[in-house]
Amino acid sequence: MGFDQYHEPAHELPEETRTFARMIASLGEEAEAINWYEQRISVEKNEQAKAIMQNAQKEEFKHFGMDLEFLLRQKPLWRDTIKEILFKEGDIVDLGEKGEHATE
Repeated sequence: MGFDQYHEPAHELPEETRTFARMIASLGEEAEAINWYEQRISVEKNEQAKAIMQNAQKEEFKHFGMDLEFLLRQKPLWRDTIKEILFKEGDIVDLGEKGEHATE
């Protein structure tokens, strides 16, 4: 992604906002890596190679989770919304609506 994650002049943004942008970029990169491994694993016929890729993908899950947790700690509104959705049984769209309304 390089340095095009900013939509405003970087020098005008406070450090906190630049850090936030970096972590958003990192989250996207981790999601992309998870996707790449998922595709590679799904077609790999060599079991040892597949095991290595699965191990690497687990690392990406960890990084994705850490990035997400960091971002949620910076934005309590996000945390309040997401806690109504994640790790819950039921219709995901309904949970999303509940989460959205919980923060109004």
